[in-house]
Formats: sequence, structure tokens, C-alpha cells
Amino acid sequence: MNIKSPEAFRTISEVSKDLSLPQHVLRFWETKFAQIKPIKRGGGRRYYRPEDIELLKGIKYLLYNDGYTIRGVQKVIKENGAKKIISKSNQNNDFTLDKYEHMNTNQNENRHQSIIAESKRKKLMTVLNDLVELKKKLKQGD
Repeated sequence: MNIKSPEAFRTISEVSKDLSLPQHVLRFWETKFAQIKPIKRGGGRRYYRPEDIELLKGIKYLLYNDGYTIRGVQKVIKENGAKKIISKSNQNNDFTLDKYEHMNTNQNENRHQSIIAESKRKKLMTVLNDLVELKKKLKQGD
């Protein structure tokens, strides 16, 4: 198997596999985020640069881990720049913290992560309860 260097360009299928995302999602994100600009060769074949891949990782993190919407990520990029997302793609995203937490990031890191997890859990439980109630109503209608 031929292993590429970290600086090598990657095809959409390689990026798709590395990020565990379908290819159509990557193509869709290209339409929503102007900062994602893979090089296109003959026949429209895409080649992603390492910085494109890092940006995609950051976008994926914000969408799937932090619960941002596409519009929310666009706003974060507009306010903080794509380089901020690239630099944070492998770390926690500081721009999701409030001012107080910025002062004591190291001390509050574990507390902040548990607060995020707890708030997400509460939201998910609310959604789950709503779905259970809807299911009951649907069954009563049969």
C-alpha cells in the first residue's frame, strides 16, 4: 500500500474516508463554505490540500461535536477567520467559551466539558421525551 506524506494532496475519496464523511457532504460543504477550495483537475476531480482538510476537520467538529448549524459555523468563520478553525481542529474550540472561562481555561477545562456534556444531555433527553410523546399520540390515532 502506498502511504502519502502529510503534505500530499488527497482525493475526495481519501478525505471522505479519513473524516468518516460521505463524499456528497464534502461537496455540499464546498457550496456553503467559500473557504473550502479544493484544486480541480481535468474531469472535475478534486484534490484537497492539507489546509483544506484541517478546515474540514474544524467544520466537522463544530457541526457534530459543538452542535453548531451551518449558519453558525459560517458566522464563526466570519468573526474569527478560517485559520482559527484550522488551528483549533484538533483542540477544544476556545471561541465557544464565554469571557469568564477564557480567564481560567486550564482550571475550568474539565468543568466546562462536563457543563457542555450535561447541557447536551438535557437537550437530548428533552427531544427524546418529545419523540416518545409523539409516538404515543400517533399510536392513539391508529
